[in-house]
Amino acid sequence: MRNTLREKIIAVCDKKILVKGESVGVSFYAFFANKNDDPELLMEAATWWIKTHELDHFEKAIKIKSMVEAGL
Repeated sequence: MRNTLREKIIAVCDKKILVKGESVGVSFYAFFANKNDDPELLMEAATWWIKTHELDHFEKAIKIKSMVEAGL
């Protein structure tokens, strides 16, 4: 996963955790605008989320942040 995507995921998770608490869930769509302006980056996130780690549609933001920080 490229560094820009890692940084974006961590920042979005941090913000959601700060606002809604540690039990907040996210989907990989949370890291993108409502329009598909970077399809390659979206597919990279989807592949990491769905294919590589077989995650559910919604996961705890704290879990995703920990995985990304660990380099998984």
